[in-house]
Amino acid sequence: MRLHIRHETHYDYDTPLAYSAQRLHLWPVDFDTQKTVSWDIQAPGIERALAYLDGFGNRVHLLTFGDIEGEVSIIAEGVIDCTDAAGLVRGVHSPAPDAIFLRLTRATTPNAAIRGMAEKHFAPGRVLDGLHGLMADIHARVAYELGATTAHTTAAEAFADGRGVCQDHAHILIAAARSAGIPARYVTGYLVTGQGASSTAAHAWAEALVPDLGWVGFDAANAKCPTDNYVRVAAGIDAAGVAPIRGSRRGGNIERMRVEVRVEIAQQ
Repeated sequence: MRLHIRHETHYDYDTPLAYSAQRLHLWPVDFDTQKTVSWDIQAPGIERALAYLDGFGNRVHLLTFGDIEGEVSIIAEGVIDCTDAAGLVRGVHSPAPDAIFLRLTRATTPNAAIRGMAEKHFAPGRVLDGLHGLMADIHARVAYELGATTAHTTAAEAFADGRGVCQDHAHILIAAARSAGIPARYVTGYLVTGQGASSTAAHAWAEALVPDLGWVGFDAANAKCPTDNYVRVAAGIDAAGVAPIRGSRRGGNIERMRVEVRVEIAQQ
């Protein structure tokens, strides 16, 4: 599947922006089932940006800019070829030890209900089956509802409320897997729903380490493992660690942000 992605982030301020430093997770990395045909980032200061691979194997850009009046735009756009591997992720170079993905954060700390759900699914030697069951269980228990949660909602809060978005589904699966001793990581990327379709938002899911198999993706928001309709961009401990854009600024009083994402099947 060849997918075309355009991810626009626009910022507007009431006063001039004196200085801004931003970290971007907006550049997909290639691996066995994902190859970049073309990719580009347009942003103030991008020509001077520091680009590197971090400890999780993500391609990161650090950029600085300032003395700007009016709107600031950061646009990532390109074409990616994807192959369906039933969620199996191979060929991603991640220097970090697998055990780091057992670390609990505020967003991924399980409550008693999440731990109880995990205990129900994980029998000895049946990790893959348990993860599939866990994914289906979360999908059934947590309704997808825009606006029900915020970027700061934890897995425990979303699970208790029974509502959330893809970030919450991923955090809940990660919390449950880690509580069972299974390394799990948070993944950002894009999804198109099928032939002739397009998507208007970025997406998130989880990956878990299956013994003797490797890392496998699980999208509890859609109750499926990632296919060639998915583009993987970055992975980390939780959503905060791999936000597409994160940074700080001086000036630019009262920030307003607008995000526009277009993902569609491209002509080959």
